[in-house]
Amino acid sequence: MALRTETDKETGVALVTLDRPTKHNAIDLATAAELAAAWRAFRFDDGVRAVVLTGAGGQAFCTGIDRGVDVPQPSSPYTIDDPLLAIGPKANDLWKPVIAAVEGMACGGAFYLLGESEFVIASEEATFFDPHTTYGMVSAFEAISMAQRMPFGEVARMSLMGTAERVSARRAYETGLVSELTAPGGAVDAALRAAAVIASYPTGAVQGTVRAVWSAREAARAQAMAHAPHLVALGNLPPERQAELFRGRGAGEFRTR
Repeated sequence: MALRTETDKETGVALVTLDRPTKHNAIDLATAAELAAAWRAFRFDDGVRAVVLTGAGGQAFCTGIDRGVDVPQPSSPYTIDDPLLAIGPKANDLWKPVIAAVEGMACGGAFYLLGESEFVIASEEATFFDPHTTYGMVSAFEAISMAQRMPFGEVARMSLMGTAERVSARRAYETGLVSELTAPGGAVDAALRAAAVIASYPTGAVQGTVRAVWSAREAARAQAMAHAPHLVALGNLPPERQAELFRGRGAGEFRTR
């Protein structure tokens, strides 16, 4: 199992932990299926009234899809198979509040999860970046998700600068992606405290509020997401060329701003 779930019956808060620290909590097909199943199970668990999502190991919250995953793609530019599309709580019709607790790196496909969380709490040592363009891939779903949370210029810069820059937790806080900064190692505890407060309120009112907040952005988000598969299919380099770029660049140098 690549996912750990613990529920505090007293507070009504579930802690969901991506547990692949040696892979920087990258998501393979099994992990993607586990995430979708967990969100759908929470819909029926009245003992869970709020959720905290984090990554194990402290080095990374999540680094997106595991590059070892083979996802065959149809030849049509009008469709794409993306195993990360169903890993978020909203994609699985869960309207209980989810708080993301970020330690270390959050990049690429991590934004599917951050984009479907109610808010983000991060350690001062956390960083955020989007490597897609560096490796010849279109950042579509990720950029659209972040455009719901960050100013246009900030999400455009992060999406376009690829691996050359990382957004510091402080800058993420200043631009609205992160709602609270903590000392290193403190993000999960802070998220659990906030979740416990929310979980103590009548759950019908809380879930209705979550649904109301999301309804304010749904039309624009859905419209943008409808274009994403075509942009990815048309703009991505062939997989073998992407793999060459990954092998050739390694970790590379970057600046943190």
